[in-house]
Amino acid sequence: MHVVMLATEHSVLIARPGAPWTVEERLAGLAPACLAADQGDGARVYCGTSGHGVWRSADVGRSWEAVPGLERADVTAVAVSPTERVDALGVVYVGTEPSALYRSSDGGETWREAAGLRRLESAPTWSFPPRPETHHVRWIEPDAAVPGRVFVAIEAGALVRTDDAGRTWRDRVAGGPYDTHTAATQPGAPGRVYSAAGDGYFESRDAGETWQRRVNGLRHRYLIGIAVDPEDPETVVASAAAGPGTAYRPAHADAFVYRRARGATWTVSMAGLPEPRGTTASRFAVDPDSRTMYAANNRGVFRSRDAGRTWTALDVPWPSGTGAFGVHAIAVLPATT
Repeated sequence: MHVVMLATEHSVLIARPGAPWTVEERLAGLAPACLAADQGDGARVYCGTSGHGVWRSADVGRSWEAVPGLERADVTAVAVSPTERVDALGVVYVGTEPSALYRSSDGGETWREAAGLRRLESAPTWSFPPRPETHHVRWIEPDAAVPGRVFVAIEAGALVRTDDAGRTWRDRVAGGPYDTHTAATQPGAPGRVYSAAGDGYFESRDAGETWQRRVNGLRHRYLIGIAVDPEDPETVVASAAAGPGTAYRPAHADAFVYRRARGATWTVSMAGLPEPRGTTASRFAVDPDSRTMYAANNRGVFRSRDAGRTWTALDVPWPSGTGAFGVHAIAVLPATT
């Protein structure tokens, strides 16, 4: 069993397993936007907020403190590298609006900006359609197989790569995803990169040098979340909608979960999930040790132990109104810590 954390519009909700589950609310009023667990630590988690910087917990969310140096930042993405560790702490990457990337190797005490990101040739073309005067880092994916390699998705305009922890950069490539919302890598498949994007689903087998757009079977091609089976890099689960208007807000939502297995096309995989109408796009978390996938949306949290074939709702007493504006992020940590 795992502790499940959700970043919602107004707070972080923390569900702890038991008989029954219990729920705590933290960081109320700080506009949580993103979450990242340090899987190598087991108790440490980071939360990025809109306008209130980064907060961290070293005790599975029981207590929180603001990290220094980014106190007023609009933090739009946070990640902990599974392959870079310094003094037992995972290296932390933070992305902001306007687009910038910061790196900390001491648990958030100090930060170094990877300034080369803003000097990429494609940077002047980056633009977020609802607010075209700006743009932001939508997702950070430290490579699960190669230390120092990090993929950074800009919304909108590029999925770029660094191979040396942000010192130098590889710009977007022709044929690659333009509007990546979530990316994934897997330790057992070096060079494999998965992108759930507003312009479809993309895969690379050479660390982003070339890409293939694979949308056969996808009736809804605005993709949001992605999860990969830890034991089989050919099995992928993704959340999708017809467009942004039906992805994020419950009043207009009509979102689906798709699955693709080895040698197959995408198929709808909603067994155990709520009906698409009124359901926001799911955000995913994966526990590699137990091969368990979690999906979070405005109707609750669901667990799959068969790589996304079937889902079961967690019987958690979420507060009234949870998910009224969708769920921004989910993280899971061991419940035994």
